[in-house]
Amino acid sequence: MTFKTIVAILQNEQDAERVLDCAVPLAGRFGAHLIGIHAEAMPVPYTSAAGFPDTEFLQVSSELNKERSDRLQAAFLRRIEGAGLAFEWRSLETFSGDSALSGIASVRAADLVVAAQRESGGEPGADVDTLVYDAGRPVLVVPHSGPVITTFKRVLLAWNGSREAARAAFDALPFLIGAERTEVLVIDPPDVLDGNPEAAGADIAAALARHGVAVSVSVGDTDGVAVEDMIQNRLVETGADLIVLGAYSHSWLRRLLFGGVTRSVLRTAPVAAFLSR
Repeated sequence: MTFKTIVAILQNEQDAERVLDCAVPLAGRFGAHLIGIHAEAMPVPYTSAAGFPDTEFLQVSSELNKERSDRLQAAFLRRIEGAGLAFEWRSLETFSGDSALSGIASVRAADLVVAAQRESGGEPGADVDTLVYDAGRPVLVVPHSGPVITTFKRVLLAWNGSREAARAAFDALPFLIGAERTEVLVIDPPDVLDGNPEAAGADIAAALARHGVAVSVSVGDTDGVAVEDMIQNRLVETGADLIVLGAYSHSWLRRLLFGGVTRSVLRTAPVAAFLSR
């Protein structure tokens, strides 16, 4: 398995460079076709004092949108030029103006999607939460700070035995196989007959090992600590540069009331995050 079609979501100039720092080397490494996607919002007509649409506002908005789209396209072409890669640029205009949402049709025909982690300040980023939830394809989220790494040496796989976790583990195989070490982290494992808590991750570890993954299993108990905090702590302890996670494996009501591990990883993970659902 490999990634032969990669989509780069470029929402604004603030995150475009980091996304391309990741997507272009990955496309080169896997010999992939790289698709850059950017969407602008359709200008919303305002009514003038005379009761007619403000055409001047519409024109100015359209020109600004086109200028921003052209700048992002130019940045994409600069990075891809001379790389010897097959590529496409898709410039969209939609009501939302969100590149992640607008590019869903393109994303669903890809092997991997690369997007930027949303920042609390600066320009609004793409809606990565909804992208991960609706894409049906694995999403690699680039952290908003720190070095951009594309050859992952230490991987942390968060494993809870869910359908989503299984999907993420096998979707991430190209990265896991190339890593020096992958740790399967099982938090609050269910009771097992032989009394060995590590047995909860034994099957997935064995399956990955058959693919040539150098894998180990670790087990942790929350004991009052939030799962997302345990994952963050383990990332630091292991020096992992990639976390692999099955996204949104709990009910929508629980996520609405309490947030969730997926949301925390999407907002605050200090390393690249690979998510599938």
